[in-house]
Amino acid sequence: MKKALPVGVENFKDMVKSGYYYVDKTLLIKELLDLKGKVNLFTRPRRFGKTLNLSMLRYFFEDSGDMEQNHRNKELFQGMRILDAGERYTGQMGKYPVMNLTLKSAKQENFETACYALQAEIASEFDRHRNFIEQGKERITPTEYEQYLQIADENADEKQIRSALKLFSKCMYKITGRNTVILIDEYDVPLENAYFRGFYEKMTDFIRTLFESALKTNDYLQFAVITGCLRISKESIFTGLNHLNIISVLDKKYSEHFGFIESEVIQMMSYYGVENRFPIMKEWYDGYLFGNTEVYNPWSVIKFLYDLYSDVNAFPRPYWINTSSNDIIRDLIVRADRETKGQIERLLSGETLDIQVHEEVTYGDMHSDGENLWNFLYFTGYLTKVNEYFKEKYIFLKVRIPNIEVMTIYENTIRNWMKEIIKKEDFHDLYQAMEEGNAQRMTDILNGQLFRSVSFYDSAENYYHGFLTGILSQSENYLVKSNRESGNGRSDIMVKSPSLRGRSFILELKVSDSIDDLEVDAEKAVQQIYDKKYMEELREEGYRKIDCYGISFFRKDCEVRFGLSAT
Repeated sequence: MKKALPVGVENFKDMVKSGYYYVDKTLLIKELLDLKGKVNLFTRPRRFGKTLNLSMLRYFFEDSGDMEQNHRNKELFQGMRILDAGERYTGQMGKYPVMNLTLKSAKQENFETACYALQAEIASEFDRHRNFIEQGKERITPTEYEQYLQIADENADEKQIRSALKLFSKCMYKITGRNTVILIDEYDVPLENAYFRGFYEKMTDFIRTLFESALKTNDYLQFAVITGCLRISKESIFTGLNHLNIISVLDKKYSEHFGFIESEVIQMMSYYGVENRFPIMKEWYDGYLFGNTEVYNPWSVIKFLYDLYSDVNAFPRPYWINTSSNDIIRDLIVRADRETKGQIERLLSGETLDIQVHEEVTYGDMHSDGENLWNFLYFTGYLTKVNEYFKEKYIFLKVRIPNIEVMTIYENTIRNWMKEIIKKEDFHDLYQAMEEGNAQRMTDILNGQLFRSVSFYDSAENYYHGFLTGILSQSENYLVKSNRESGNGRSDIMVKSPSLRGRSFILELKVSDSIDDLEVDAEKAVQQIYDKKYMEELREEGYRKIDCYGISFFRKDCEVRFGLSAT
């Protein structure tokens, strides 16, 4: 029996004890101890192993207060790389109280509910360490004991919650004689959620106070590790934290500990006997560059392997699209001016974009500068670095879309946006032009729509087909069918009245190689309708009034030609 693939497993103990396939990232511990960062903020895209790594750190460093439990925690690391690193590192196992928080539960509809979710999360960690407090309560003051229990029992007020992490560290030091390790996962989730729901300032103030008490003025802190997607500016959250060590996807340090490197992916595929599908794996899920390290999306690698293990011929899919909000992509498209739309289209065609790096931004800055939004997309994994360069005192990046998986996220978001836009518009004039045989009017209307849209030309025929089908489907008076077998081939689009006495239309589409070919290609499209007898299906159904149109496209331009009516 092969080991199970850890789809959605984020607890290190469950990963090891339940026999899942684990890609050994324990040398993260060695690097943390070597570099001696006091407060370490790791920013990586969603689903790149941040939560699992924090869980691993907890089981390595935590003194549970129970010798037998500490021994069981040490057993979790048997056979792993950190045990070969030496006593300097293994001697740190089970030595510290650990506060392990995730802030993702604060993704709520309003500030009050979000605060309550954070209070419940903190209370759970206080309750998990209740045995320390009960056994060592004579070493802390009665006030500290009372406040600790109030927080653990969820009876604390907001002011107490804001200073809870410092109280925890102080109590643990008095009882154990050791400083606390603080682990905070998904620190930016409450901020992102609050930004889109309209209470960003309140949440920023709350998180800032919580972090200040835990990380800035806390004499009882051993070290802290914080994870998130974005590098929120020091001014908004990490005020005065001069010892904050921010490790983003640009840094060469820690570069291989989040996500899978290529050798790890090949080893996994070989273990499951599907190494022949490696080219597809690479094309779809590789493409990230953290520091100078090539990295694969671990969530998507595992999900594709899960499908391949059942069917070696399984098709790849955009697994990552469902793991997090795509609000940033949609916001980019909705707000895009003509220049931004052109930049998006360049990226969609496989080209690169040059951006200046702004590593410390806030959600409020997102739309103040076009560079900020591109930076958001880069740091959250929707773009990747090709290379970086220094110019006029600033760092610049040449970026691109990482892989096919992320490309589909852009394309699907654009399609959905276009559908929404089309539904809001009245295309009565287009149908009137079709009924009157007014090809020039049709050309003008379609060109206007193309000019306002965002296009992706690597799959041009599908794009234009979807574009035109979406517009034509808005009519309540006609039925639209696409790619139906008819005569000697396939007509692109058929439009017909529900009544056989009504009108019907055949539209054949061409994608031109240049602007100069538009007229000729439109004429060829009309001729193809007749040559391949695309009208036969409509005639067999009983339609007598059949009009034909050839339409050619090149980027933002189209040309429509009217064919002689067939009666």
